[in-house]
Amino acid sequence: MIYYMVRRILTMIPTLLVISFLIFLIIELPAGDYISNQIAALRTSGESASIAKLEFLRKEFALDRPFFERYLIWIGAWPGPNGFDGLLQGNWGWSFEFDKPVNEVVGPTLPLTIVLNFATILFVYIVSFPIGMYSATRQYSWGDYGFTFLGYLGLAVPNFLLGLILLYLFNRWFGLSVGGLMAPEYIDQPFSFDKLMSILAHLIVPTIVIGTSGTAAMIRRLRANLLDELHKQYVTTGRAKGLTERKLLTKYPLRMALNPFISDIGNLIPSLVSGSVIVSVVLNLPTVGPVLLSALQSQDQFLAGFILLFVAVLTLFGMLVSDILLAVLDPRIRLGGRAAS
Repeated sequence: MIYYMVRRILTMIPTLLVISFLIFLIIELPAGDYISNQIAALRTSGESASIAKLEFLRKEFALDRPFFERYLIWIGAWPGPNGFDGLLQGNWGWSFEFDKPVNEVVGPTLPLTIVLNFATILFVYIVSFPIGMYSATRQYSWGDYGFTFLGYLGLAVPNFLLGLILLYLFNRWFGLSVGGLMAPEYIDQPFSFDKLMSILAHLIVPTIVIGTSGTAAMIRRLRANLLDELHKQYVTTGRAKGLTERKLLTKYPLRMALNPFISDIGNLIPSLVSGSVIVSVVLNLPTVGPVLLSALQSQDQFLAGFILLFVAVLTLFGMLVSDILLAVLDPRIRLGGRAAS
């Protein structure tokens, strides 16, 4: 098991390098950048005083260098101008749109983004697991039809509309402040127990809104996988030998049906971040989603590149967790080729 974990962690390193190159390539594909767009706008308006400063910034952050050299400088594998370090040295870059370092722009949003994603994943799995099991073991019952209807409703209703409805209801029934991940009086206050309770209370609405579609899809997936296992011959044989339904369900069918259910942990993280951009704007959530949208629109390449790489790291970590859980659940996965030989 330890050998399997070490091998998976070492595999993440080249994978992350390839992802970083693809991110940098995609960001550089549109013509121009933030500096060149600003220079063009200043020349159009007849202002030439600020052009010299922008040209200085272009050279300061190596935007006038060739593509591959800029990439190596960005990741920190090549010395930049005037000692400009890259990601490997802890320098996340400079946000031209906000005129401050990237770490100051996204620093407050990263912990809240991780907390929101973690809470949403917990919500998806805690809700979908018992419902999926119930629907599979009681196929075509009234409960199965009811949960199926709710699942389709969750997939059909837009997240931002559901968010507005829940915000109104929670504000009307519980007096919860509208928008944000904490009450306004705690925004600039140091961390305390009351602030933690406020964050947990404000996590309820965005967690439900963002996790609804993922929960509905996960219920359908677990139901289909478990139904497929329950109709196999070994289940019929076990039932004929007198095994109880609970022991028969947990012995093999449930374990086999959980494989694709657990493997979706890594795939769920990027979909949560990308799918929560509109929700974050509507609910005024201080996450990286709105910042990423603004950075992509203004071609703020260092800011957009770091956020995309941050999401990629979260995805790789989620896939590592899912692979470890799958290896614990099914020994054939961690044995791999040794089992086949």
